[in-house]
Amino acid sequence: MKVWIDQDLCTGDGLCEEIAPDVFTLLDDGLAYVKDGEKVLSDPGGADSLAPIPDGQLDAVIEAAEECPGECIFIEVE
Repeated sequence: MKVWIDQDLCTGDGLCEEIAPDVFTLLDDGLAYVKDGEKVLSDPGGADSLAPIPDGQLDAVIEAAEECPGECIFIEVE
């Protein structure tokens, strides 16, 4: 499974980073992005930046998506 964030919908609340810091991060632009290991997928971001969900992180990613006020987190099934 993979996850991505639509930065056009992101409100920058940072809940995703609090819930799953291994998967999400906020950058200087105030928006959330997904991480693939230590690499932040911010160029270009959006649907072109799919990151694999690390083992053991699926529940946290689902919680982050459910709690996101911008509803900008999308989980893709491979």
